[in-house]
Amino acid sequence: MKLLHVMAAFAAMFLMGMFVSSDGQLQMNFYAKSCPKAEKIISDHIEKHIHNGPSLAAPLIRMHFHDCFVRGCDGSVLINSTSGNAEKDAPPNLTLRGFGFVERIKTILEAECSRTVSCADIIALTARDAVVATGGPWWSVPTGRRDGRISNLTEASNNIPPPTSNFTTLQRLFANQGLNLKDLVLLSGAHTIGVSHCSSMNTRLYNFSTTVKQDPALDSEYAANLKANKCKSLNDNTTILEMDPGSRKSFDLSYYRLVLKRRGLFQSDSALTTNSATLKMINDLVNGSEEKFYKAFAKSMEKMGRVKVKTGSAGVIRTVCSVAGS
Repeated sequence: MKLLHVMAAFAAMFLMGMFVSSDGQLQMNFYAKSCPKAEKIISDHIEKHIHNGPSLAAPLIRMHFHDCFVRGCDGSVLINSTSGNAEKDAPPNLTLRGFGFVERIKTILEAECSRTVSCADIIALTARDAVVATGGPWWSVPTGRRDGRISNLTEASNNIPPPTSNFTTLQRLFANQGLNLKDLVLLSGAHTIGVSHCSSMNTRLYNFSTTVKQDPALDSEYAANLKANKCKSLNDNTTILEMDPGSRKSFDLSYYRLVLKRRGLFQSDSALTTNSATLKMINDLVNGSEEKFYKAFAKSMEKMGRVKVKTGSAGVIRTVCSVAGS
């Protein structure tokens, strides 16, 4: 009996050690000694350039999201493939922007301290700093992530929630990353900034199902406006749409208000209202303060930034973010 207790205690300690080693090595100011100027270099670069392209904040936070949902936050979304089989070649990533921006920061950091700052950490820090630079919330970004060298199209297609997701799909894909319904609602709030394309929601307007052409969950007046002025046919793949019309440059609660009015752009936005728990969360956010939203959003961003990270001896530090073997 005593032996069983000892074995159980040892197993618990072992599992705790595994948990700490896999994620606990992320820490604030990880590069304080190895590359003390790293975080300032990143924030300065963003401050210098974001005002020339303020719309870059949304793509950078989306890049962070898409990176973390495939093999964890390991910078694999940045890798190029000569055979067209990398994450960035997957349908959810074909409209991602900001790869060159991240690579330029990496080049500056390599000149400052070679083989030290990971591409994964650059993505995490640029997402936060870009949102802050455009007036959005700040959140803690502990660093120490290391980079992966595997980037697979199929894995990206299977793990990144598509805009056509229903609630069940969203819940499953978030749960796969250790994220709960509260995280789902809060991270969806990033749709308050940025743009998308007609290709992401055309089926809601023209080909929703075999029995219904238009998604009945989409506000009919909003749908008519989109058909008349934006997505004029099912084949329109290029026209740009604001995800939060009239407020796409402001990180605020407007997105949630639109979702409640059945004017969320994506089917996945609408899906948040089909579950009583997530619907209540949205109503609570809308009835609360922006400050409360910012704090809750920050917690979920910090949590997502820890998903399946590689630290310590796991992973590598790529010298060129787009090259797997660099």
